[in-house]
Amino acid sequence: MGEFLIKRLLLCVLILFFVMFSIYTLMYSLPTSYVETTARELATRPGSLKSAQDWIAELNIQYGFDKGLIGGFGTWLKSAVQGDFGDSWHWTLPVTQKFKDVIWYSFFLALIAFILELIIAIPLGITAARKQYSATDYSVTVIALIGISLPTFFTATILKLIFAVKLKWFDISGMQGRNYLLLTDFGKFLDLCKHFILPALTLTIVSIGALMRYTRTNMLEVLNSDYIRTARAKGLPERKVINYHAFRNTLIPLITILGGSLPGLFSGALITETLFSITGLGYTSYHSIITGDIPYTMFYLTFIAILTLLGNLVADILYAIVDPRVRVH
Repeated sequence: MGEFLIKRLLLCVLILFFVMFSIYTLMYSLPTSYVETTARELATRPGSLKSAQDWIAELNIQYGFDKGLIGGFGTWLKSAVQGDFGDSWHWTLPVTQKFKDVIWYSFFLALIAFILELIIAIPLGITAARKQYSATDYSVTVIALIGISLPTFFTATILKLIFAVKLKWFDISGMQGRNYLLLTDFGKFLDLCKHFILPALTLTIVSIGALMRYTRTNMLEVLNSDYIRTARAKGLPERKVINYHAFRNTLIPLITILGGSLPGLFSGALITETLFSITGLGYTSYHSIITGDIPYTMFYLTFIAILTLLGNLVADILYAIVDPRVRVH
């Protein structure tokens, strides 16, 4: 296992290097108007002692845009390895500082949605497989197809219309109620949780469909296996056949999906957070991208790449834990 981890980590570092080079190449190839626009904004701020041309020169030097593609990438990579991704042009803060300020909102929102997804989708998928072609199976299939088909912005709008506009149970958007500053610390926490309910429901609804269908399909394949028929022929209780023999073998393909969910736990739900004005990583990244905030965009894309590589690595390790027949080399 130790040798496997070392090999995979070295491979991840190599892949990350080329991903970061691709990210820098994309940013380097953008029109110079992004840098010029930022330079003009910085020059017109109160107290600025530099002209727009001075700011253009400084920004180009700071991110290596004046050294050509290879030289500039080397400059940026050296700073990035040290944890210095520069200052955000849009948020006027160090990129890593802004990241620390918003990451936990996205993490807790995604974690709630992820737990709900597991609790709802996997049991329903198993139940549908056990009762194939029954009313339960058809109902689960319809729910799954609805979840897969509904776009995020439509689901969020419907939830807002029902629970915020019609029933007035929640605010339409934002993270604080009108009386937030008058509340106790515990009251502020509850108020924050209340504002996370609709975004979490949105993420859950649009996510459960695929996992539900995937669980059902794999469980059906396992239930039709010879060893399951043998277990039943030996007189084992149906609950033990399903929960121990069948479900354990269903876990292997599910791990692939769950491993791929790791980036989503930290990367932020870009559309959902923006629609509900949840100032997490997704909301921050969206506004950084549309305003041409090159430093923050490069950091965000690098962060997503790291999470994706870690998710695949975790999935490979879990394969060996769940199924002893899988060996890592």
